[in-house]
Amino acid sequence: MSFADSSNLESQPTTWRRGDDPEYADDPDFQAYTTELSDKLFTLTSSITKLANQIALLGTRRETERVRERVTELLDTTGTGFKEIGEGLRKVNSWHDVGPSQKYTQGKLNQEFKASLSEFQGLQRQALEKQRASASAAKAALDSDPSAEASATTDAGQQLLQQEQAPRLANQDEVDFQESLIIERESEIQNIERSVGELNELFRDVAHMVHEQGGQLDLIDANVVQTRDDTQNADQQLRTASRHQRSARGKACCLLVILVVVVTVIVLAAVLG
Repeated sequence: MSFADSSNLESQPTTWRRGDDPEYADDPDFQAYTTELSDKLFTLTSSITKLANQIALLGTRRETERVRERVTELLDTTGTGFKEIGEGLRKVNSWHDVGPSQKYTQGKLNQEFKASLSEFQGLQRQALEKQRASASAAKAALDSDPSAEASATTDAGQQLLQQEQAPRLANQDEVDFQESLIIERESEIQNIERSVGELNELFRDVAHMVHEQGGQLDLIDANVVQTRDDTQNADQQLRTASRHQRSARGKACCLLVILVVVVTVIVLAAVLG
């Protein structure tokens, strides 16, 4: 490779930003904003793990009112968190004047967000199925309770009615409980269904962005590999050239020594002759 070829290569525009050149430096606002989104996404990942543990208790002997409250709280807060990060991703993907490294960050965030959102949606479906099963069980228990009032016109009938009303009054608490349970479950089901619909729309938007940026990420990955290969090849060529240069210097030194010896012999022969 000649000096002119080397100069031409250095003059070619690079596809990578160089941090030591202000012209190619990454936007600090972009970096700070994407770092904040990444931290929030990590927090959501932790919430998803907690939610999965709580949902696993639904429908078992370990299900309690507190467990149901935790499930509801985690579903609400995590769903809200995904919506907020989704809005942030829209802002990131509409950022102006982004370079290859920033596009790579965009794509990675979109992919990580899509994967986490998909996992959360799966948990939403599990919670929805268990809430529906619980509501159905409560309705079945309510329907199986005999609530028809018997009519009586005689004193004996009145006495019999009073005797029958005692256990019925005791059962009324259970009936009220089942009714309140049904109302609570149906409300939770409606909230989950509404959140599922909202997040499905968000998932489609992110999936579209990931699809659009898939080719860009592949190109950036290919550039990374190509740059690595080019760097390795250039290093190998430099090592080879260095060895050749050292060999050439060694040969030149040998020739110089031989020439000095020959000249010395000739001079001595001329002087002595």
